[in-house]
Amino acid sequence: RMPAYRADVFADYYQFYIWDAGCSPTAPEGYTESDVQRLVKVTRHVVAIRTVRNTTVPVDVELYGADPGCDVTRWDHIVECDLESPTGRLQLHQCTGGPVLDVTAPPGWYRVRALFSGLDALSNDGLSGSDRYRIEAWPGTLGTMTVIKQWRGATVARG
Repeated sequence: RMPAYRADVFADYYQFYIWDAGCSPTAPEGYTESDVQRLVKVTRHVVAIRTVRNTTVPVDVELYGADPGCDVTRWDHIVECDLESPTGRLQLHQCTGGPVLDVTAPPGWYRVRALFSGLDALSNDGLSGSDRYRIEAWPGTLGTMTVIKQWRGATVARG
């Protein structure tokens, strides 16, 4: 395993991003029903992650040299997708704030696994909870977005 990072991210509008900062990316717009159900939207040089809370959430980012595998029983929702990072300047970025983490990685294509846990443990007002988010990335080739495990509550549109 390569480096692991932890950050608190303000998920305004129920989202945050992992992107290639060297490409000056812009946040995706126009979420479809499928995007909301998957809790992930991919655009050029950007992976947008949807959250269940519109507040600060804990996010782990872990980089690997190869697919680390995944224990699906530990997570409520799992999605794999691709991220092109031509500059290798990966950044964890808040929706309406700035970056909270900058990581240098080899340029190229990455397979990204977004993992979600604690999604059903929200307070009635939706501001408190034990939801956690993990982004795992390793060098990969262009593939398709795949929902490995679907959370039943992801059909509710938010934000």
